[in-house]
Amino acid sequence: MRKLKQVNHLMGLLRPAVEDVQARHPNAVMVDAGSGNAYLGFVLYELFLKGAASGTLLSIEGRPDLTERAQGRAQRLGFTRMQFQTAHIDTAQYPERIHLLMALHACDTATDDALVAAIRHGADHVAVVPCCQAEVAAQLKEKRPVVASSGSMSLLYAHAWHRREFGSHLTNVIRALTLEAFGYQVTVTELTGWEHSLKNELILGRRVHRENRRARMQLERLLAETGVNPKLTRELGVMPAVSAAVETVSAPEPDASEDASEHVVAR
Repeated sequence: MRKLKQVNHLMGLLRPAVEDVQARHPNAVMVDAGSGNAYLGFVLYELFLKGAASGTLLSIEGRPDLTERAQGRAQRLGFTRMQFQTAHIDTAQYPERIHLLMALHACDTATDDALVAAIRHGADHVAVVPCCQAEVAAQLKEKRPVVASSGSMSLLYAHAWHRREFGSHLTNVIRALTLEAFGYQVTVTELTGWEHSLKNELILGRRVHRENRRARMQLERLLAETGVNPKLTRELGVMPAVSAAVETVSAPEPDASEDASEHVVAR
């Protein structure tokens, strides 16, 4: 029931993205990555696709029993444009073009896999609710920053509890900044109140540029200063900045030439 409440609330937050996609792409392709029981997909289909003439929704789930159960439910409901694939997010066969990609509580690096798929397939809109971020916390424990901190930043994650919490926050900051670097306008907000779930951070992205060089520079510096490089940035070929490029922590203000490099995506 709690998960269903989150899905229903998420629909309200997703409505502008779904309506934008349907208005511009009659044959819109929407993907629910790590769909589980496909609650998100069924609610979305009922609200937005059932009455539409076209458009498909692909649910990707690694557990075959959940896929089979959801597929049977879709057949009984007559949701003929709801498709299912049994695969892990990082090995799934995605459509060449994705217009909206969602991932609700894809654990740890599975959220990174979903974001990689969205970026590589040019998704117009992205919506992820991350869960159980552990990779970066482990890297904070094992690695040292490329650039020595002039302050006491390492004290923020000296204890295991703080490292887990700081690592979780840093993971999502990197995810949002990665989306910005690849041309997305990003909003980070709360999905539900804390009484429903502690994992309630929602990252929304709308693709407006081909790239954002200023955000890319900030991302590379952040990786260097913290000494981490999660799966998301590794998969997309983003590397920590070299020491000479990160002596100043604050990012420079964009100039006219830099603005000109952020090409607006053709709508």
